[in-house]
Amino acid sequence: MPPVQAIEVQVASRTDIQTGIKQWLEPLLAKLPECSVTVFGDFCLDVYWMLDTTDVEISIETGLALRRVRSQRFSLGGAGSVIANLCELGVGRIRAIGAVGDDMFGRKLTELLQKRNVDVSAMLSDSALQTMTYAKPYRGDAEESRIDFGAFNVYPAALQDRLIAALRSAAANSDAVILNQQVPSGLTSPQLIERINEVVADHPRTVFLVDARHFAEAYKGAVMKLNMNEAARVLGKPDPGAGTDALADEFARSIHRRSGKPAFVTRGEHGLIAVESDGTGIHVPGLQVIERIDTVGAGDAVAASIAAAFAAGGTARQAAELANIAAMITVKQLQCAGTASAAQVLAAVNDLNFVFRPELAESPRLARYIPGTEIEIVGDLPLDIAIKHCIFDHDGTLSVLREGWEHIMEPMMLRAILGKSYETVDAEIFKRVQEAARQFIDRTTGIQTLVQMKGLVELIRQSGFVEPKDLLDEHGYKHLYNVELLKMIERRVEKLRTGELSSLDFQIKNAGLLLEELYRRGIKLYLASGTDEADVIAEAEAMGYAHLFEGRIFGAVGDVNVEAKKIVLERIIRENGLSSHEFATFGDGPVELRETEKRGGIAVGVASDELRRFGLNHSKRKRLIRAGANLIVPDYSQLPALLHALQLD
Repeated sequence: MPPVQAIEVQVASRTDIQTGIKQWLEPLLAKLPECSVTVFGDFCLDVYWMLDTTDVEISIETGLALRRVRSQRFSLGGAGSVIANLCELGVGRIRAIGAVGDDMFGRKLTELLQKRNVDVSAMLSDSALQTMTYAKPYRGDAEESRIDFGAFNVYPAALQDRLIAALRSAAANSDAVILNQQVPSGLTSPQLIERINEVVADHPRTVFLVDARHFAEAYKGAVMKLNMNEAARVLGKPDPGAGTDALADEFARSIHRRSGKPAFVTRGEHGLIAVESDGTGIHVPGLQVIERIDTVGAGDAVAASIAAAFAAGGTARQAAELANIAAMITVKQLQCAGTASAAQVLAAVNDLNFVFRPELAESPRLARYIPGTEIEIVGDLPLDIAIKHCIFDHDGTLSVLREGWEHIMEPMMLRAILGKSYETVDAEIFKRVQEAARQFIDRTTGIQTLVQMKGLVELIRQSGFVEPKDLLDEHGYKHLYNVELLKMIERRVEKLRTGELSSLDFQIKNAGLLLEELYRRGIKLYLASGTDEADVIAEAEAMGYAHLFEGRIFGAVGDVNVEAKKIVLERIIRENGLSSHEFATFGDGPVELRETEKRGGIAVGVASDELRRFGLNHSKRKRLIRAGANLIVPDYSQLPALLHALQLD
């Protein structure tokens, strides 16, 4: 059998990207207190109304159900959200240029800016305006129809003159200016943009960054930050949806040629494409987030990060990489326009989990296989593989004793989130909570159960159905889940004990044979699971292959800060002085493959249909490719070809 051909990977390795970021990030952030950034445009106030979800009272006058607000809070939105991110990053001098109404919302918005030490001398108040306000009622964790203020504003000519004069003055004294356009009826109309372009042309040494939802094509001579849809509109192209890396690169280069400035095209979870002043293209891959996400404010964090980086003298690559990390931090913050602080960015850079090859993950048609097999080659395989150690995940990789655990966790989570409202909540809310639980389970597959339960605690808090006094901790919810799960497992193990079924009935096809072949070749085997350690040892013994690991079986130990899979990998490498190509990991979850990729090992993704115990599970394939697998196998039925690919034949 000929050697497996290496396949070129267009994205730089995670290690290379992370190392590069660490070299410049802290020095760049240290410069921000000396920088000056101005934000001009549509300032909004976000108002959050948390509705009561318990009693329903009917109005005597109207016969309609009342909606009673338990609590309300205010935060900066629109251009104000951009400023909040600049403040968190540590920019020293920040100016706000915009307009509010002479109303309570305008006063609150200005107050929030002042609390952040923002220069509000050019935040002008006019009685002819309504302050742009987004009032967001929430029932539990579900946002209901929004109520908007300021949609019919008409900005007086004299007010526009004063704002342009303020922009001109600020541009002469700022390192960067962000031009923010949020709504069609906002401050920055196409007519006003013509006057803004004159200011841009008159200040060539100042960096101007445009973040415009509707009129981006009208701006000239500025750095552009656009999503795929906005870029397509500027270029007169049809909406491409998520698009591809190649199309995003084409868009970014076209925008760069139009403006003569750096350009940025964002792609959500797939990262972003940037083009330097000299036309050099940059692809920054997206970052994995296993928690529930809220994308509100992510674009504001990106705009603030790009402007801050340029203000500090950074490059387009540095701006894009900083923006990518900031966006990842903000999407984890729910029911708000999130922010990313300098401290959070510095902490995050130590553990960046990139989304690899999203286009390949989305399209099986792009798959490439070892000839004559169903073994998919995802990334390049080194020519100097010399595997001496193999680490295995257990559930779904070797064993299916726990197959169906999701069907136990989901109803348990639903009851925990909804609490006393489980039987009475309306069908629409129940469905939303159910979908949120399913998405959370899918994202967290492969991590230890206690970490999943810690995430469940946050879901319960955010949903608002359970009183704080009734909330359990992660250990309490794990106990509830384990009680039901272990009942199922015990029934299956009993069938093994009685001989009603054999170990082969609960194995991924040829799993035991693979372990025996590796053991016979002198490969040291390790089992690393997110299951409690005592349980995974017992299950491996019941399956009849525990002895092949010679005591090297590791599991969760009741501490969310101890991740068995990470600890095992670090220990193997450290104690055996391994180089990167001397170990391989087999797993069906993103954690073990991601941690292996970080350390340069060979990552084998097992994307098996656990019900049949063989054949491809397409959703698993997608998840494992994005985690950084080198190979994807549906099972171990083609064992000789797999061993050959790993140079173990």
